[in-house]
Amino acid sequence: MQTNINSVLKNLGILDLNPAYSTGNTWGGKANSVTIDSYSPVDGKKIAAVRVADKEDYETVLTQAETALIFWRNQPAPKRGDIVRQLGDALRIHKEDLGTLVSYEMGKSLQEGLGEVQEMIDICDFAVGLSRQLYGLTMHSERPNHRMYEQWHPLGIVGIISAFNFPVAVWSWNAALALVCGNVCVWKPSSKTPLCAVACQHILARVLKQNEMPEGISSLLIGNATGDLINNDKRIPLVSFTGSTRIGRKVSAAVATRFGKSILELGGNNAIIISKDADLDMSIIGAVFGAVGTAGQRCTSTRRLIIHEDIYESFKNKLVKAYGQLRIGDPLDQHNHVGPLIDKDAVDMYNQAIGKGKTEGARFVVEGGTLTGDAYNSGCYVKPCVAEVENHYEIVQEETFAPILYLIKYKTLDQAIALQNSVPQGLSSAIMTLNLREAEQFLSCAGSDCGIANVNIGTSGAEIGGAFGGEKETGGGRESGSDAWKGYMRRQTNTINYAATLPLAQGIKFDL
Repeated sequence: MQTNINSVLKNLGILDLNPAYSTGNTWGGKANSVTIDSYSPVDGKKIAAVRVADKEDYETVLTQAETALIFWRNQPAPKRGDIVRQLGDALRIHKEDLGTLVSYEMGKSLQEGLGEVQEMIDICDFAVGLSRQLYGLTMHSERPNHRMYEQWHPLGIVGIISAFNFPVAVWSWNAALALVCGNVCVWKPSSKTPLCAVACQHILARVLKQNEMPEGISSLLIGNATGDLINNDKRIPLVSFTGSTRIGRKVSAAVATRFGKSILELGGNNAIIISKDADLDMSIIGAVFGAVGTAGQRCTSTRRLIIHEDIYESFKNKLVKAYGQLRIGDPLDQHNHVGPLIDKDAVDMYNQAIGKGKTEGARFVVEGGTLTGDAYNSGCYVKPCVAEVENHYEIVQEETFAPILYLIKYKTLDQAIALQNSVPQGLSSAIMTLNLREAEQFLSCAGSDCGIANVNIGTSGAEIGGAFGGEKETGGGRESGSDAWKGYMRRQTNTINYAATLPLAQGIKFDL
């Protein structure tokens, strides 16, 4: 495995890089600076050490970004789009290697790692088209011989703080849109997956260099301390943060204090309602993948199944049987369904959640636990588990980033929707039903209160064409498709007077 990953790193061009930061074509950091080690949760082996950026490195990056912004925002949007198109082409070339690195450094299955890179390619394609559609509105003026319209301008430097569970895709959601909108980007990735970030930055840096672009259009900063610097920096008008609700509150407060803008993608506590009119076989697939995909470490992972009482026992039995067929192990082995958690701290949180659930009265129909043995020597492998609970249990109201699925019984659809909505988070939701009335009620204003509401598909897995994000403690942010691009720009209303006189609005008279 180690020889294989070294080959992957070499193919990605990062085997000998040990940067604290990158401003594009330049990689830097002090040779004696503090380092962080990246360990794979797959086998517990150290992949590499990466230097950590200090405040001096941070200032180097910001200075380059400020200079690059002056050049980049003045390029025609389709020209900016062409650079992003080339990034998408480069990602196509490196899809297998980058997907493998994502799988090995983060622990998700190889299929999911490859899917994450495909998501990057898709957002680049979306952004290329968007670069010719940064449209504004035209309005009729109340004053004769006047024209009113609005246009959108880039905000400036966009700070991107991403999480370990999607170490490359979330950066691309932000970067592709921010770049075509005329912004420059400064990226602080998770310190748990720094090599994935280095690989992405290296791929984009080559594209920028081939096009003779200046330093600083896209920059990378390694190390947790740089997050606070970004959040409190008035030179960065927008911070896009993906992570826990707890940290998101701090980010939001820091950015708002300086009147900056933030895009927050925080916790999820997602439910699927299983109707008595559901296709149960299809529902099982959606529920199991939603609960165990990425080992339950997606913000859109399915945490709760709200099941109609008439089919509760039969569906539970189907679910238990399906869980018995799951294969847990090396995520690079495509025969396995479930890989490891990101690290041993995550395993501890998983075990604590199980203990707390049992204390509150949860009855586990599929028992959990930590896996041991040669195949699981990293200490990061756990058993996906299923528990019968009441929705009001404290542990059920929380988001646990692990493959723990809670079963809840309901009588009426109104009750099911109320159960689904009665958690602090509001990211993703779904209903499995062949009943049109149920589906429409679920999607109505009296239905799901989440930013994402699906019918006959699960809670996890989002296409880039739609805006991604949620309500309540999920933060209210929107990224990716639809008109999410507007979050990276500032709106300006313009009025042009082509008359020989100066009439005032509202009929006001002011004669000299």
